[in-house]
Parts: sequence; C-alpha cells; structure tokens
Amino acid sequence: MSDDIICQIVRGELEAHVVARTERAIAFLDHRPLFKGHVLVAPIEHADTLVDLPVGSLEPVFGLAQRVAAVMPEALGAQGTFVAVNTVVSQSVPHLHVHVVPRTKGDGLRGFFWPRVRYGEGEAAQFAGLLRVALG
Repeated sequence: MSDDIICQIVRGELEAHVVARTERAIAFLDHRPLFKGHVLVAPIEHADTLVDLPVGSLEPVFGLAQRVAAVMPEALGAQGTFVAVNTVVSQSVPHLHVHVVPRTKGDGLRGFFWPRVRYGEGEAAQFAGLLRVALG
C-alpha cells in the first residue's frame, strides 16, 4: 500500500462516505463532486494508473463501477451516468480511480469543463445511504 488518500480511506485512516466495498474494490463519494452522488471506485490494492492495474483486478474494479452506474439513475433520480478514468494528466490522486457521475439532460456538464459542487450538512451521508441501499 501507498500513503495516498485512497489508500488511507481503504485502511480506515481517513473518513469517507463508502457506498460499497468488496475484497478487491471500494466505492465512495467524491468529496468534491461534479454532481451530488459522484462516486469514485478504486482498487483496494494500490495501483497508480489503469496501466498499472493487474489484469486480474479489472473485473473487481470495473464490475463495481458497472454496478454503481446501474443503480445510480433510479437511486438518485438521474437519467444516466458519465464514467471516466484519468491516467496521469488530470489525475488528482496517484491511485487508480473510476469516476461514476450521475447525469441529467441539461445538467451543465460540457466537454471537459467540470464545475464542482459541495454537499450541504448531512447531504453526503444521505446520498451515500441511497446508493448503499440500491447496491444491496
């Protein structure tokens, strides 16, 4: 393990609104979301980028990202999702993470201009709870 923010979340040293966790992957709310409910899915075992992820870890990480994307529209009232991975450029944390972002038509997300929002008091816990319930 490394000492990056995601490794700290995995070890329980840094608080996060976790929505799902398996033996090989973790999903939690982004603390600076594009839209409320924006989830990051990351491998438990440290990998800097997608290129560094062992082939055997692809299904656990992307399988969890797929599950999050599948439940997000109904759980959050979204019309769809945006799923993305940055590799080095625009990668704010040196630990692979998949962005799963709830989308609605006319939400203002254009190209790569990504405005950020903030959660109000108790909202992050509410959004995390909705996703946890939907993921079972």
